[in-house]
Amino acid sequence: MNDIADIVIVGSGASGAAAAWRLSRERGLRIVCLEQGGATRPADYPSTRTDWELARAGSYSSNPAIRNNVADYPIDDSASPIAIANYNGFGGSTILYSAHFPRFHPSDFRTRSLDGVGDDWPFDYATLQPFFTENERMMGVAGLVGDPANPDYETLLPPVPLGGAGRAMGAAFNHLGWHWWPSYAAINTHRHGNRAACINLGPCNAGCAQGAKASVDVTYWPAALAQGVEVRMHCRVREITLDARGLANGVEYVDEQNREQRIDARVVVLAASGIGTPRLLLNSKSSAFPDGLLNDNGLVGRNLMLHPLAYTEGVFEQDLQSSFGPHGACILSQQFYETSRERDFARGYTMQVLRGAPPAETAVSGHYMRQLPLGPGHHARFAKLYNHTVGIAAIAEDLPDVENRIELDYDHLDSSGMPGVKVHYRLGENTKRMLTHAIDMSKQVFAAAGAKVISSFAPVRHTGWHLMGTARMGDDPATSVVNRNGQAHAVRNLFVVDSSVFVTSGGVNPVATAQAITLMATDWLARNLDAVAGTPLHARAPAKPCEPQPASPITS
Repeated sequence: MNDIADIVIVGSGASGAAAAWRLSRERGLRIVCLEQGGATRPADYPSTRTDWELARAGSYSSNPAIRNNVADYPIDDSASPIAIANYNGFGGSTILYSAHFPRFHPSDFRTRSLDGVGDDWPFDYATLQPFFTENERMMGVAGLVGDPANPDYETLLPPVPLGGAGRAMGAAFNHLGWHWWPSYAAINTHRHGNRAACINLGPCNAGCAQGAKASVDVTYWPAALAQGVEVRMHCRVREITLDARGLANGVEYVDEQNREQRIDARVVVLAASGIGTPRLLLNSKSSAFPDGLLNDNGLVGRNLMLHPLAYTEGVFEQDLQSSFGPHGACILSQQFYETSRERDFARGYTMQVLRGAPPAETAVSGHYMRQLPLGPGHHARFAKLYNHTVGIAAIAEDLPDVENRIELDYDHLDSSGMPGVKVHYRLGENTKRMLTHAIDMSKQVFAAAGAKVISSFAPVRHTGWHLMGTARMGDDPATSVVNRNGQAHAVRNLFVVDSSVFVTSGGVNPVATAQAITLMATDWLARNLDAVAGTPLHARAPAKPCEPQPASPITS
């Protein structure tokens, strides 16, 4: 008997989960999500153990080469100053992300018109705004309404407590007259969506055992599963296939027993990340697309953007208890986010104030940076570092460059025999100037705070979480892969909804924007299924626009 679905979704991460939730609101559809990894157990997260810092450097590492999970695939990033970070499993990289959750700015969608760099998106911020709001309701976002740099928030959970570090750094920004605001974090500060509140364990990026961090396995997926979506784990999709009409007609995958399987589908939705999505497209070759599916214009895998990071660390005389609290969620400054004629670069960056390092990291990094001796004097010096340090990570807007790209690596195969990935990436001159400026400004903040700078460098190598641009959207099929709805120009029933569709990168973490785009694209798809599918879908009630569903309200 044929295995047939109305819609197949590839990938269960931030965008795949949002797509599954929205599309499964159309009653009567059979929707199957294929995920190459497995599910995690909160009871197994490192934060439940005293040796959590060791686990974060091993089985829960963000580096797939270190993690060495069977669901991972080879990534050769030796030709890049930034190493790729990701997680392959149910919930995708949201399992290990820090849940920093700001929106793109309106200017991020019009960089060509405003600043003469990058390209304009095929829609504006106002088009996306209702989907930002919907996504924040589903995920649960803490923050503070009234930010002059982000005035469009209507309601948020209360902000994550600043702690001593946040208060000290906020005072420094005030002294300089620079913008700062409590971080926007997808972390419950009180019970929301039947999930408990944060208890300030700290290591959010090693999995949240409390369930307070909004990884999609505990936000979108419970609702999507209740609406009938089927998830098949340990299933690595190797190819999207086409029929004689040039429409997608299903996917071929390898299951947990390494058996080749196939599922026919009337619509395929691809949400495998800015690296995984182009990898699958490039591996899906046919007579119609000999260089890879949708790669007729040579753009699949190109325009890779990674958000280079500048890092500066300061040490305070006073004990700030800086290691306590969600690591990525303290305060942020967007003083240098927008283009200014006073600076020698276009666009800008976000200064993200981080908590201090936990104890083992303090000891190890302090030794390597020659701040901590071994032997006599070690403990006394350690006491002056631990809970005394604060970091500023400046996330630089990464302009698209067609030469920054990924390609298939036929010399290194995954466990199913599918080619891995080679990354070709270099820093642009605009980016280099931006990173230099970010370090200089970070040093000024620490000086104003009365702290001593003990480390500053850029780019930070192991920070390649933000994978964008490799299947970009646009109105012109000659210069883009998909249209404004994520619909492939060349295959009308194939959709890409993850951050690979980004036209520009902004200067903030991309997850909130990626999920809003997913909701917008799948809302359009839900209302146009019959025209898109090419063959009749299963009987269902009429489609309806995306609208709020019953849930615990977000209150400020």
